[in-house]
Amino acid sequence: MTYTIFGESHGPAIGVTLTGVPAGLALDWAEIDRELARRAPGKNAWSTARKEADRPEILSGVFEGRTTGAPLCAVIANTDTRSQDYSRTKDLARPGHADYPAHVRYAGCNDYRGGGHFSGRLTAPLVFAGVVAKQILIPQGVRVGAHISSIYGISDEPLEDWDSLHTAANKDFPVLSDEKGAEMRAAIAQAKEEQDSVGGSIECAVFGLPAGLGGPDFGENAEGIFSQYLFAVPAVKALAFGAGTAFSLMRGSEANDPLYMDDDGTVKAEQNCAGGVNGGITNGMPLVFEVTLRPTPSIARPQFTVDLAKRENAVLELQGRHDPCVVPRAVPVIEAAAALAACELMGF
Repeated sequence: MTYTIFGESHGPAIGVTLTGVPAGLALDWAEIDRELARRAPGKNAWSTARKEADRPEILSGVFEGRTTGAPLCAVIANTDTRSQDYSRTKDLARPGHADYPAHVRYAGCNDYRGGGHFSGRLTAPLVFAGVVAKQILIPQGVRVGAHISSIYGISDEPLEDWDSLHTAANKDFPVLSDEKGAEMRAAIAQAKEEQDSVGGSIECAVFGLPAGLGGPDFGENAEGIFSQYLFAVPAVKALAFGAGTAFSLMRGSEANDPLYMDDDGTVKAEQNCAGGVNGGITNGMPLVFEVTLRPTPSIARPQFTVDLAKRENAVLELQGRHDPCVVPRAVPVIEAAAALAACELMGF
């Protein structure tokens, strides 16, 4: 199963085409609406004021409530665009955005409004694709969950199990510790007041993957497959599996995961520093990773940049509606990318 996302932030619509979707899948529309609502803007003080219904319309691939096996295409209308916010600064490359490299790559023909195809707005159809992937995985006993693990140096509690992540997913601010969540929200509010933004990280786990999936080489490595999907999410700048960078602080006796035989004859590990993968192959433990997302580059403070039309230095002062922190809304997006990666790993 592969997906192609199309559209631009200020175009008439955005969408996704999924090919290779198994026939006969009954889409759970209540779950689709719930997942898209988790990502949707305009609901609280830590997201952009842009309001979008984010209701997908199916153009193909579904008949009488079930997938047909043909390409599944869904579109989501853009209804709350303010393109005039970008006309004044259309030639000024926004620092931290893809404006300059996209201008070079596409000979200046890229849509500059709201970032065009590079906008976080394009994560809405990605979430739709992820819900489809989750509905393929659930009958296989595989579930995906995530939470905000840190914002601006304030860390949440580490994940424990599926139930804790499922509980976090039902919160407006998806953390395990509400006390830490309040500290994070305060940091976001302060950055917003100071016309700035903050970044953070998301911890995600895929439960129920059997041992033996993946391989050591390019194209089949489990960590490599997940990396391709996760780095396609806007704002993701780092990825670590298991203990990640903390391995550099450990000895082998601490980093190794001792094995034991469970009562039912299943091989398990006493801890999961490896994050569920050894040698590019799943080991039966939860596949756990953490992604780091950069602070939102669109800030109201004056910034030095260049005028691409005049070919001279300039100062940029942005207007418009922007998230002071993208991390809370990105949690379902990371889950979606992980679900799609898990589907590929499992051969769907």
